[in-house]
Amino acid sequence: MACHLSRFARRSRVARLGASMSDFIIRHKPDWDELEALVKKARRSIRSMAVEDLSRLDVLYRRTTVHLSQAATRTTDEKLIWYLNGLTAAAHALIYLPPRQSAWAGAGRFVAEGFPRLVARCWRFHAVSAALLLGGGLLAYLVSMQDASAAYALLPPGDVRQPGSTREQLLEVLRSGRETQGGEKFLFASFLFSHNLKVGLLAMTTGVLAAVPTTLLMVYNGMMLGAFAAIHHKAGIYAEFWAWILPHGITELTAIVLCGGMGLRLGQAVIAPGLQTRIESMKQAGIETAQTCLGVAAMLVLAALLESYLRQSHLATGPRLAIAAATAVFWALVFIYGMVRERHGRADVGQLLKDAAAAVQ
Repeated sequence: MACHLSRFARRSRVARLGASMSDFIIRHKPDWDELEALVKKARRSIRSMAVEDLSRLDVLYRRTTVHLSQAATRTTDEKLIWYLNGLTAAAHALIYLPPRQSAWAGAGRFVAEGFPRLVARCWRFHAVSAALLLGGGLLAYLVSMQDASAAYALLPPGDVRQPGSTREQLLEVLRSGRETQGGEKFLFASFLFSHNLKVGLLAMTTGVLAAVPTTLLMVYNGMMLGAFAAIHHKAGIYAEFWAWILPHGITELTAIVLCGGMGLRLGQAVIAPGLQTRIESMKQAGIETAQTCLGVAAMLVLAALLESYLRQSHLATGPRLAIAAATAVFWALVFIYGMVRERHGRADVGQLLKDAAAAVQ
């Protein structure tokens, strides 16, 4: 008799739970259906959703998580639990996880912010690299203005632009190539890009040798520029020489300076790794160098196009100098923006650390 009563009690309890879960589903099914519809809409285009829909999505997500916990403790209905778990997981991904970006969007974000911020983080190394280039150029210029044999030692053999060249000979070289057709200019741009990239990569990668080769390369490139400037200035060619070299040279030399800066960064990782092990320090510097190389490659593409198409054009001296000034302003604004964004990013991280420390206390 007692056994029959026990079975009857269990059946009654199961019946009550079944009725309770049926009522639970009936009461909350409209919310689940609405949340499911919002999730589908957000997956199609979350940016096009109204603010009210986004707010409703958040409210229904939180409400459904409560329903999931209630269902998990009140029933063994695996289908219901699986449905609610999948629904809340989908809503959570839309609300809290960052939107997936395409490869093009990621590349655009790197160009617009990642590359300038990376340059800002390593600005000390780039400043030293620029000082080496400019110092070498100034030294070679002053020496070449006093002693012609110094320019002979610095300039590549076979170049017609040598000490003693007449003004007419130098101007002929500056004005050559202006009748070149578009196809030939494109091939020339490809050659320039390949050559400049090799020089940049050499300045970067030799940084692992304690940055000694990088230092010498930066000084030598600056000395070649200084010697060329001295030859043209001695012949009385000033504005036209700089109008010939600066429109592409500002972008090209800036890219080379960045390569030299990352070479110095690698050298610092080898010589003075700090609190990190030498391998860890070199790994971090290597990642930064590889990322910088991507941005530098884009700069060298632009420089090659300017050198091939603009330098070998019939554009007058004034507009050429105006373009050079515009490129200088552009790159200055890019890197200033990077420094500002990097400073704000560090400030945000510092504030988070302070808030975490205050919470612990």
